[in-house]
Amino acid sequence: MQSNDSVRHFLDEGLITGVIRPVKSGKEASVVLCRANTSTTGLELAALKLYHPLDRRDFRDESVYRDGEWIKERRIRVALEKKTRFGREVQGAIWVSREWEMLRTLSDAGADVPTPIAMTDDAILMSYVGDVDVAAPQLQRYRPDRDEAQQLFEQIMKNVERMLYVNVIHGDLSSFNVLVWQGRATVIDLPQAVDPRKNRHANGLLERDVERICEHFARFGVRSNAHRIAHDLWTAWQFADLVPEELRGSIEF
Repeated sequence: MQSNDSVRHFLDEGLITGVIRPVKSGKEASVVLCRANTSTTGLELAALKLYHPLDRRDFRDESVYRDGEWIKERRIRVALEKKTRFGREVQGAIWVSREWEMLRTLSDAGADVPTPIAMTDDAILMSYVGDVDVAAPQLQRYRPDRDEAQQLFEQIMKNVERMLYVNVIHGDLSSFNVLVWQGRATVIDLPQAVDPRKNRHANGLLERDVERICEHFARFGVRSNAHRIAHDLWTAWQFADLVPEELRGSIEF
């Protein structure tokens, strides 16, 4: 299903009433702003993430992220390993479905992520961050003052903690996949997220996520110890000692 077909699908399903404008275009997907059907979605605006056709996607080496996942059918396993065209098709479908499942899990858990609305084989319709004129900027492009930087840093780290509480590690968290709007941070781009109960690289991925965020905010005067934060989060998760923020704020940032 190509992008125009995906747009038509959501129009036919009564979830959107039209496309307003493109928001961004990346290596793997583009995002367009849509006018949502308020009666079916409860929203006025929605973001439609359209994954590019196979020959335009930049498929990274997924071996680290797929570690611990078992695909029963041998034909599919071999195709993924050899990166055949069929394997790429399977990989593309996995990429979309994984992001959909992560958005559902984290949205239900109260994490600051876009709310998923519906999906197709190559597109996800979700809540939009921004207004009709301006999309929320990436954290990388945002210039907060010292106080706001501290608040945003704490918000993001509490989201990392909340994600870990429901056995999710982003795996590629950085200032490029956090949006900032009206003083709030929203974490995006989750297809590579991993389950720490299954993935042997989970601790290292968590450390990298935390280090990237700490390094970014250090430029704005936020002092932190990435190693200690990651260690405390991982230890708390190992001993089932993570509790949602509203019940206990155990990790000091």
